Amino acid sequence: MDIKEILRDAKSQLLLSECAEVDAEFLLAHVLGITRMDLHNPVIVEKVVKALDDVEIAVETFHELLERRLRYEPLQYITGVAHFRNLDLQVGPGVLVPRPESELLVSAVLTHIANLSAPVSVIDLGAGSGALAISIATEAPSARVIAVEKSPEALVWLKKNVAAINEDLRIVESDVTDALLGVKCDVVITNPPYVPNSQQLPRDVSEHEPAIALFGGTDGMEIPRVFIAAASRLLKPLGLLVIEHSEDQGEAIQGALALDFQDIRLHEDLTGRPRWTSAVRRK
Repeated sequence: MDIKEILRDAKSQLLLSECAEVDAEFLLAHVLGITRMDLHNPVIVEKVVKALDDVEIAVETFHELLERRLRYEPLQYITGVAHFRNLDLQVGPGVLVPRPESELLVSAVLTHIANLSAPVSVIDLGAGSGALAISIATEAPSARVIAVEKSPEALVWLKKNVAAINEDLRIVESDVTDALLGVKCDVVITNPPYVPNSQQLPRDVSEHEPAIALFGGTDGMEIPRVFIAAASRLLKPLGLLVIEHSEDQGEAIQGALALDFQDIRLHEDLTGRPRWTSAVRRK
């Protein structure tokens, strides 16, 4: 197995398809059962290749996975894993792939929780794979987290991740409009569908990831307003809402929050773009 030649050929194909060339390394490392960094260590690679039952089958498997990526299937769907903070989440068709842009949002919520008296109740509206909810549940022992999700397809992955990582997290299958009636909490987190219906997205997103988790109406704000109303109902007085949105929706989000919330603040993501807003429920 000539690793360099295999990767060189794969990267040229990915480049022609406007996919990230580094995906070839992730795919080959996945096939070999090692990390991408290990792939660049000749000693490790030689040991792994020698241990293979059939090198040709491994190469064939790699090319099958490469073909899937060349058809714009998300890398995380192919490998079955999405990395988020310190988690390895199981993902696949029917659930949104967690984005690293959301990691600072989680950090801010964890800081807020640390300043509250335990236990702290947290509700994740539209939890998807569970990236936000499970991160908080695992990193904030004082938090009691509920993940709300209505999509049957997404629930498959949410349940897998909760079972594998943190079984204390409670899952509620419900639309956000009538989820947890009568319940009040300290924190609501949410990454609602906020992409305008007419917006063009990369092919791996538009052709494979679930539209229900992406599109938020004509202007992208229809669904976020529904989630904000649900958060307003669920939060205790002075409870915190943290909501993700696109970089150009900050003003619209602020307007939607103005009636029931105070201390509205726009925050930047890891790339320095305005990406999420925090707000405090009025008394």
